[in-house]
Amino acid sequence: MKYQELINSNIRALRQKQGLTQEIFSEKIGISLQGLSNIERNKYQPTAETIDKICKTFNITPQELLIMNSDASQDIINNIVTLLNQCPQKKLKKIYEIVSILVK
Repeated sequence: MKYQELINSNIRALRQKQGLTQEIFSEKIGISLQGLSNIERNKYQPTAETIDKICKTFNITPQELLIMNSDASQDIINNIVTLLNQCPQKKLKKIYEIVSILVK
């Protein structure tokens, strides 16, 4: 598989793993629905800027996008980060306090 096909395939896999529709994900990263569809079907190569936005959304590096880690622990961490990114600051402080107690 070519690198570009691998990246595009991994983008789709990450989006689906997070339970995001193409419509919601395309809005998050600031591209059109058709643009995302074309990327996932390997008809279009994402720009460096789009790859950067995708990586920030999933809290991964471009290298990780190319070589996805199937480790279950990393998946859990990525899911937690995704959920935390949606929390207001007040809730984040409480979550931090709880996690700090749990890891001691």
